[in-house]
Amino acid sequence: MTEFEKLFNENREFIFKYLTKMTQDVSLSEELTQETFFRAYMNYSSLRNKEKVSVWLCQIAKNTYFAWYNEQRRKDSLDVLETTSDGENIEDAFVQKETSQIAMRCLHELEEPYKEVFMLSVFGGFSLKDISSLFGKSESWARVTFYRAKQKLLERMR
Repeated sequence: MTEFEKLFNENREFIFKYLTKMTQDVSLSEELTQETFFRAYMNYSSLRNKEKVSVWLCQIAKNTYFAWYNEQRRKDSLDVLETTSDGENIEDAFVQKETSQIAMRCLHELEEPYKEVFMLSVFGGFSLKDISSLFGKSESWARVTFYRAKQKLLERMR
């Protein structure tokens, strides 16, 4: 068994559950899990710290999910605009899209570990206890980091 096969077997279920919490869709989670491990395989040489492989895989899974999400959002926004008949609904659709884009841009501008902790908690549904164990830190570290991430995000959105 190769080193990557071992990594896959040890982390497959964890990444699948992580993605299932984010997507709330088992079928989509299976697809994104496959894509995550494909990307991990293609970038395995860039893994520097073998002890934090679960954090690395979560980062890849999160990026895979957001790539899928952004693609879906583009498709959905075009569908909404095509089916909308009055000008007000189109304007509302653009305002909502713009607000969510600003929020996502601000989130992606956050420095680590704030961005990762915030995304694991909000999008991944992970508890602060789970996040602290992922990072090998205390639960109070996770709580403070999450609070600071929220504060930084609110400041950037103003």
